[in-house]
Amino acid sequence: MKKTLAILLLFLSAVSVFSQDRLLKEKKETPANIGNEKPIKTKDVNVQLDGDKPPITDYKIISYQRDTTYQDTTLSIVKEYKYNYLRRDDYALMPFSNVGQTYTTLVHDFNEVHLKPLFGARARHFNFMEVEDINYYHVPTPLTELYFKTAFEQGQQLDAFFTLNTSERLNLSIAYKGVRSLGNYQHLLTSTGNFRFTTNYQSKNKRYNARAHIVFQDLLNEENGGVKEDFLPFFINDAPDFRDRGRLEVNFENAENTLEGKRFYLEHEYAFIQLSDSTSYTTLKLGNSINFEDKFYQYKQTTPFEDFGPSYASTDLLDRVTLRDFNSQVYAAFNNNLLGHVKVFAGYTDYNYGYDSVLILEEGRITNRLKGTLLEAGAEYQKEYRGFELYGKAAINVSGDFEGNYILGTASYRLNKDNMAKATVHIKSVAPNYNFMLYQSDYVNYNWQNSFKNIKSQHLQFDLESNKLFNTSVSYTGIEDYTYFSRNATDTTTTPFQHNERVNYLKIQVDKEIAYGKFAWNNTLTYQEVLSGEQVFNVPQLLGRSSIYFSDHFFKRAMFLQTGITAKYFTEYTMDAYDPVLAEFYVQNDQKLGNFPMVDFFVNAKVSQTRIFLKLEHINSIFGEKNYFSAPGYPYRDWKIRFGLVWNFFM
Repeated sequence: MKKTLAILLLFLSAVSVFSQDRLLKEKKETPANIGNEKPIKTKDVNVQLDGDKPPITDYKIISYQRDTTYQDTTLSIVKEYKYNYLRRDDYALMPFSNVGQTYTTLVHDFNEVHLKPLFGARARHFNFMEVEDINYYHVPTPLTELYFKTAFEQGQQLDAFFTLNTSERLNLSIAYKGVRSLGNYQHLLTSTGNFRFTTNYQSKNKRYNARAHIVFQDLLNEENGGVKEDFLPFFINDAPDFRDRGRLEVNFENAENTLEGKRFYLEHEYAFIQLSDSTSYTTLKLGNSINFEDKFYQYKQTTPFEDFGPSYASTDLLDRVTLRDFNSQVYAAFNNNLLGHVKVFAGYTDYNYGYDSVLILEEGRITNRLKGTLLEAGAEYQKEYRGFELYGKAAINVSGDFEGNYILGTASYRLNKDNMAKATVHIKSVAPNYNFMLYQSDYVNYNWQNSFKNIKSQHLQFDLESNKLFNTSVSYTGIEDYTYFSRNATDTTTTPFQHNERVNYLKIQVDKEIAYGKFAWNNTLTYQEVLSGEQVFNVPQLLGRSSIYFSDHFFKRAMFLQTGITAKYFTEYTMDAYDPVLAEFYVQNDQKLGNFPMVDFFVNAKVSQTRIFLKLEHINSIFGEKNYFSAPGYPYRDWKIRFGLVWNFFM
């Protein structure tokens, strides 16, 4: 079905290329802001493409928050950091050995805003694209981007994207991201796919705007439970017979988990008042968004694994949980040059989470469904005043089974042309994720129904962006009724808990790049301290990344080259362990991991609109100690030569 839909959409897009070619020839000068998009915040670099094509700044990318940037074909150290499976900087994450697996979180961020529980299996959600991850486009000519990168044993990564405007007011885009990689350890195949289609439209009088997307996602991972404890010394001591990692025995070779989802999203608005002149503007818009998401997570295993405890089935174990979530929101937005931006909104959510049958136990009954409706209300305000940029947003669940509320406020001020300061306050109360409250499994000990309290958190953050000094971020987070997974001392299986004391978390991060001629030194350093609650919340005290690289043009400026070395390191700490049944990380306080460097050597080049990447990953593993782990029982990857490219076509 997905392949048929993709082929059909691609065919329709190809047919409409002819109308876009006509659009380019007849194009008239248009405002910098398309509809109600926010203005481009990057520097206005008027890069001209070959021939009579428009400047690259006309190829606009519009985020969910309506911030507008343009297609960036430059090559920089930032592009090097983003050239990975997630296609974003993974500084705060520790990858597992195979591409497409999960990640250990090294630095935590508590800025997420939501009023209802999240779906479980969070270890599978790193590459699961949410509504906020989808971009929209406005381009003067058709644009294609191809991403390719080698994987680990019999596999590749590919992300193909195509967009065009059939007219100045209608844009279509289609993309597919796929990964298949066998991995170096036994039974560790990953096979993932993310298909997305977007469109956005503006009426001729610019009063009506609409945007929509369709996303299909399936993320499959074979699970092996990690290397057997008896075989870990062969890895650590670099035994010659086990340098082929496929010879290391794993805990099991008969399990896999899958996260699949589909989403249909539509947002549209109409401007009833739209007045503007050279000195003032006033708009009043009424809008509506509709979001329907259907997703499921399942764990399959042909025979039970004894360390997970007793099981109800002796063969073909299958745990499957679903969530159907429908959300609709209506809003009114008022914009005025004197009063600022004011938005009020109300939302309705219908949720249905759970399983096919009720579980009857001797000690009680575990229901099969958490379902109901929620009504929310909120407001948003934004204003620039005498150098200050103020933003605030607040919302609350006014009815339903889940209580929830949040208040988010930011204030930023440009001190001078080289320095800008920003302060953030975020207070929220939200229910724990669904799998903390209800879970059913063929494993006896993985069945529970809990009535946990809301998680309450208070987050304070101060940021300083400085061109001459360094960028600094200082944050403090206090959490009450923190929920977490850990091993139950009585049955040694993963169980949800709620901490009855306060967790206090301090984070300081600085980054700076120093350039001298054709050389540059890019550094990021994070200091973290758990002031209280360290028995349930573990992070490395220090995390750092440093890159030294050389940049220059060659062959009469036909090629731009960057080459250098990147090193990443974090201190030893009691790293969270991974549970493949739940696809969740759980707290353990018995084993400390970390205190090892990861050194990569890279050579990247840009020729025309193509960026070519070559990397020797983890080259210090050739001669260093074999003490590198992504999680307890899961060794990190050995050294590997990987290459690929990102190629843009401007038609």
